[in-house]
Amino acid sequence: MMTLAINDQRLAKPGSQNAALRDYDSVRRAIAFISENWRAQPTIEAMADAAGVTPDELHHLFRRWASLTPKAFMQALTLDHAKSLLRDSASVLDAALDSGLSGPGRLHDLFVTHEAMSPGEWKNGGAGLTLTYGFHPSPFGTAIVIATNRGLSGLAFADPGEEQAALADMTRRWPNATYVEDHESTAPIARRIFDTRLWRPDQPLRVVMIGTDFEVRVWETLLKIPMGRAVSYSDIACKINSPKASRAVGAAVGKNPVSFVVPCHRALGKSGTLTGYHWGITRKQAMLGWEAGQLGVQ
Repeated sequence: MMTLAINDQRLAKPGSQNAALRDYDSVRRAIAFISENWRAQPTIEAMADAAGVTPDELHHLFRRWASLTPKAFMQALTLDHAKSLLRDSASVLDAALDSGLSGPGRLHDLFVTHEAMSPGEWKNGGAGLTLTYGFHPSPFGTAIVIATNRGLSGLAFADPGEEQAALADMTRRWPNATYVEDHESTAPIARRIFDTRLWRPDQPLRVVMIGTDFEVRVWETLLKIPMGRAVSYSDIACKINSPKASRAVGAAVGKNPVSFVVPCHRALGKSGTLTGYHWGITRKQAMLGWEAGQLGVQ
């Protein structure tokens, strides 16, 4: 059974966003320190010092945040862990495709059903679309949730002070759409994404993909990667019958507008390296470690 991303339910209390964001900031600093020093296997005291908290505080923060200890989290972020995610990636993705394991059929994952906007809607830059948006706390910093009346169409992340820049990055994708801030309408979507108790196959989250045909094919393939696994860009290129398009696949992965839900963080370099992520390598590492915690890696 999966555990809550943040067990004290601050995601459901907008007035407590600052506390949740402080937690993420401490985690972010600890992850950045671990990323640079994991070969030396730093002590909990060194991690806590980098995060600006006590060792006990860091231990309890990680247990609450990802259901595993800082040491286990460090192990989940090592290159060996990334390589292990890739070890059986081709066969896993083959099995997913052959079995139709996408959307509501995915096991131990955020259940999603999806559709794509028409090419005309994409080419028009979102003209005629009304997109609502809101800022919400999440395990990975402030989440910017963007939705149409048909479902979730955008999910971005920002560190404190960078919220407006992240929103501007998203709105440039569909420059002709109308944007309306509506925290109340996007809050239930945020809870649906980050509260794992709501990850139910009988109530899938509807996602609307807005992109080119090639991009949508890449994003649909990302949806088939199970939690706790990863694939390389070349694997994805092969699955969409464009084996020489690894570079184009990487570009499409980087343009994924629905971060985390469409799990572009599970796409790695061929050797298992944590290659570029639009919202930062530290956040990509945090997502992989958080997922390891949800699957009970200790």
